Amino acid sequence: MTTGMDRFAALLTGKTPDRVPIVCNLLDQGAKEMGVSLKEYYSRGDLVAEGQLRMREKYGYDTLLGMFYSALEAEALGCRNIIYADDGPPNVGHLVIGSTGDIKKLCLPEDLGDNPRFREMTACIGLLKRESAGRWPVLGVVTASFSLPAMLMGIGPYMDLFLNGDTKLLDHLLTLCSQFCSRQIIALREAGADLIVYVNPVASATFITTSKFRELALPWVIRDLEHPGPAGVIFFNGGGKINPILADLKRHTGLGAFYLNPFDDIAEARSTLGPDALIAGAINDIRLIDWSPPEIDREVERLMQIGKQAGGFIFGTLLMPFSIPESNIRAMMSAAVRYGNYGSEGSCANQN
Repeated sequence: MTTGMDRFAALLTGKTPDRVPIVCNLLDQGAKEMGVSLKEYYSRGDLVAEGQLRMREKYGYDTLLGMFYSALEAEALGCRNIIYADDGPPNVGHLVIGSTGDIKKLCLPEDLGDNPRFREMTACIGLLKRESAGRWPVLGVVTASFSLPAMLMGIGPYMDLFLNGDTKLLDHLLTLCSQFCSRQIIALREAGADLIVYVNPVASATFITTSKFRELALPWVIRDLEHPGPAGVIFFNGGGKINPILADLKRHTGLGAFYLNPFDDIAEARSTLGPDALIAGAINDIRLIDWSPPEIDREVERLMQIGKQAGGFIFGTLLMPFSIPESNIRAMMSAAVRYGNYGSEGSCANQN
């Protein structure tokens, strides 16, 4: 049987797999699989691990996602209240930084393992690694230092700080966030993550210009990855366009894998990055809520045609909304397997 790890290994060694690897980022849907509330689901790493394993088996994609929710990082830095919804991801209910004075008081945990929420997440990754038995890459997820303050103080105050505020205060905040990011990457790898998804929405071209990216964000990407190293790290758009910043990322960071926004041009990205980088092209999964199966089929076919022509291609989603009908997830997966097949070109035996 050809596995997800086989498919990723083929791409990483410049070979053609049997079909395009598929990343299907289902998170909150695991609570439904387990028959529990989101709050109970995310209270235990073993529940999340079992939910992830069941969903991968159910739909047939190629990875396992060792993530709870983004706000967990804020919890590890002192957030005292998480808001749980019935149909979507938990969100920050208390801003760690309510004033500039709070920036000076911000402290990093000496040991991330001392935080019970982070400990549950790493336990989840360990379970996924064990149950995967080398068949399916386990993904860990971290928020980049340049984007993390948006969770700690709110996007408006943070943008005001980095565009108009005290540069020394900003540098102090981002230094702490970068140390936290680097420590997380190391901890997630130690827990068993095969690949690290590095999420940096505020650095995307949707938020800031390319010149501001070079001035403000790029130095922190370099610093975040300096100690843990860029091997196995995927730069994830976080919901913003990243094609305009790919050349700088390629030139300065050592990153070799990039997860595009649905509105980024895949062929343009390949031209910018050259032949060796891995490119994940994402479907607009918000549209999966109300698209019909034929519409989903056509969009998957379109992405696969472009991606296979570009080479080194992974088919992916963003973070899939809870309200996507199960039938539409199945329609997307069926189309992705069908149109992603390389046939006789592939170096791996066919599956599905």
